Amino acid sequence: MGLSFAIGLFIYAVYKKTYSGVMYSNAFGVSLISMSMITSLVIIAVTSNVVLSLGMVGALSIVRFRTAIKEPMDIAFLFWAIAVGIVLGAGLIPLAIIGSVIIGVIIILFSTRKIGDTPYILVVSCDGQNAEKQAGALIYNNAKKSVLKSKTVNSSGVEFTYEVRVKNDTDFVNSISEVTGVNNVVLVTYNGEYMS
Repeated sequence: MGLSFAIGLFIYAVYKKTYSGVMYSNAFGVSLISMSMITSLVIIAVTSNVVLSLGMVGALSIVRFRTAIKEPMDIAFLFWAIAVGIVLGAGLIPLAIIGSVIIGVIIILFSTRKIGDTPYILVVSCDGQNAEKQAGALIYNNAKKSVLKSKTVNSSGVEFTYEVRVKNDTDFVNSISEVTGVNNVVLVTYNGEYMS
């Protein structure tokens, strides 16, 4: 149990270091520690008695989890904590330690490695087609890559949204806002699905 607590702490530390979502949940990190300990306890109990193991399988088969997992990496951390508990409960201590170190190093290496440029969402509101063309030309000339995501036209003007990768900095947003007819320019960091 002590070793499952220690490896659970390691999993928690890796989770805290590599978390890149919007809102960090300390409770989820603590649940990773408890998950490895509880799973280890269940496996120790199950391996000692065949009748108990059948009853435990039946009891666990009716449990349903209703909490939605919002980050894909959270699922990986949950499975890691459960796997550590199972492996330690089965008495395979070297496998749990070496496997956890390897998994932790891989997650840290790949989560801290920056792949490509930071994508941004650029929202521009303007009065008419002339301002739209000038703003579009500035976006095309100052972005490494730009993809029109949406365009809304109504009586008050035009609003369009681009997903952009900037060449050097985000100063071109100021030049877009200076175009005659542009009312509003918003640039937001985007961490959703990346452009292909």
